[in-house]
Amino acid sequence: MLIDQEFTLKKLETFLAFMRSGNLSRAAAELETSNVSVHRALHSLESALRCPLFKHEGRNLIPLDSAYMLEDRAQKLIQNAVETIRATREAAGFSAERFKLGSLYSLTVKTVPQLIMGLKIRRSELNIDLILGSNVDLMFKLKNVEVDAILVSLNENTSDPDCEQLPLFADDIYLAVPAESPFSQQPEVDLADLRDSTFITLTHGFATHQDGARVFEKAGFEPKIAMQVNDIFTLLSMVSSGVGYALLPGRIAAVYENRVKLIPLQARYHLQQHIGVVFLKAKERDPNLLALLAECRMYSLDNRK
Repeated sequence: MLIDQEFTLKKLETFLAFMRSGNLSRAAAELETSNVSVHRALHSLESALRCPLFKHEGRNLIPLDSAYMLEDRAQKLIQNAVETIRATREAAGFSAERFKLGSLYSLTVKTVPQLIMGLKIRRSELNIDLILGSNVDLMFKLKNVEVDAILVSLNENTSDPDCEQLPLFADDIYLAVPAESPFSQQPEVDLADLRDSTFITLTHGFATHQDGARVFEKAGFEPKIAMQVNDIFTLLSMVSSGVGYALLPGRIAAVYENRVKLIPLQARYHLQQHIGVVFLKAKERDPNLLALLAECRMYSLDNRK
């Protein structure tokens, strides 16, 4: 048996409102519509079912046995439909109870905690998973819907027609040296003076690795790389131990601040990272994502002051 196209969930909701209230006026008030619209929906539902649901007594509609049978089944049907919609949206990552946020390691010093605190205030029931990685790794996870949004360095790798970006702040690149290094007392450093020095870098895929390569290119030399590591905190530990120097963003200044100093580079080597949130256009109306974006806008405004 084919279901008539006039048999809709919306009409079932109108029918149930009428059965609860007992008359057209109260049902119309509950649904914020007119008496005529409620009456029309009930009549259309009878036509779709090809059987009467009510008998007329003057202006009153008196439910028949068929109406009570439909009421019992319709309540379960509407409940199942609502649950189906919720489960489907969650499977697609829309307004789920769990939000997966991707981030660079370096943003966990200040930015990520502040954004998560604000997001939890807005949506206290939300469970947040934090996934850390490189720019390239996080962009891959976003495109494969493994995360809901990512906090990364905005560059050519994050420019994608399927994605939107919201800038947060700009961050200068510095020379990271041990606290006891002769360079730690200098107001700025000429990177060319470190041509024969040893450096530590992040692995390929991290924005800071790519930005460091650009700065070295400006300085006109290929650095001597002692080692490459997979997170910025290990890198800082290596610098503080005197294994080598590094080029790092200013946001990590508070980490190892007594053991590692960030020295400004001369103006000719100046380079900034532009940090922002990236998300899929297909999910831009998701309430959880909208809450995060609201916090990101507030964070951006605070960092412009």
